[in-house]
Amino acid sequence: MIRAVIFDMFETLITHFQMPLYFGSQMAQDAGIPEDRFLALWTPTESDRSVGKLTLEDTLEMILRKCNCYSEELLQRLVAKRIATKEACFRHLHPEILPMLSALKERGYLIGLISNCYSEETAVIRKSVLFPYFDSVYLSFEQGVQKPDEEIFYRCMKGLAVQVDECLYVGDGGSHELETARRLGMTAAQAAWYLREDIAQPSGRKPEFPQLETPLAVLEYTKNMY
Repeated sequence: MIRAVIFDMFETLITHFQMPLYFGSQMAQDAGIPEDRFLALWTPTESDRSVGKLTLEDTLEMILRKCNCYSEELLQRLVAKRIATKEACFRHLHPEILPMLSALKERGYLIGLISNCYSEETAVIRKSVLFPYFDSVYLSFEQGVQKPDEEIFYRCMKGLAVQVDECLYVGDGGSHELETARRLGMTAAQAAWYLREDIAQPSGRKPEFPQLETPLAVLEYTKNMY
């Protein structure tokens, strides 16, 4: 019997793609740095930013200095805009997200979160409207380990005090998360409500996993698993 539902965050509970993006290309433009030059310095830092070795501020300062355009004002402007776009994600939720989480709590399910995230995302998640719903939160920046490493899944299960066969894992499928969850013995289902074919999201459809087309479909899925 399922006792816990563990969610991914990005493109599962929230999405970047309901508003203007502020990724490397947009930061490069604001900094006045050629996009290819900026991305050549930015992209290789992704793993270190995800496991707590580099903060956003550290990374942007390094890039600005290497491109000979550092100023504290520019650094803070880029940081503030990046954080603002992350906060905006939580103001553009699918309308069924909060009702779904509330219903899971009312039905007695434990709710976990496993998210690959950077320093700025970690802070925003912890201040967000979603955070109070979680019984166990494992963020890669804080944990020093990221999906698809099995360790972060084990830590979340330990925090929830559940066994693998008592867990439903719900995610968009990025970072091979669904494959890891299934390999460990969890039930894994793909969150499809934010997926679109016309944008460069981390994952497309994975038909080998059950497809949940709306957040409230999570409730029906758990109900059918008794």
